[in-house]
Amino acid sequence: MGLIQREIEKAGIPTISVSIARKFTEEVKAPRAVFVKWPMGHPLGEPGVIETQWAVLNAAFRALREIKEPGTIIDLPFRWKRREDLTKGVF
Repeated sequence: MGLIQREIEKAGIPTISVSIARKFTEEVKAPRAVFVKWPMGHPLGEPGVIETQWAVLNAAFRALREIKEPGTIIDLPFRWKRREDLTKGVF
């Protein structure tokens, strides 16, 4: 994503990534990113937990306004809390 972000930013459009692979985000030098320590494939959180998904998006949009230094990654404080009812019969 960071490679695409840099090209978009060259056109004057600010971007932000929601990362679940901090090492890769650092390596590609994304202009701005927020990091959540969650399983691959779930950058916005657990399936069906809309409140958490909105919270991650809101945090990413706040970071988009706040980050001034290129390459900054903000660690978000969210925790993965797999709910029992989501694991039964969904996957």
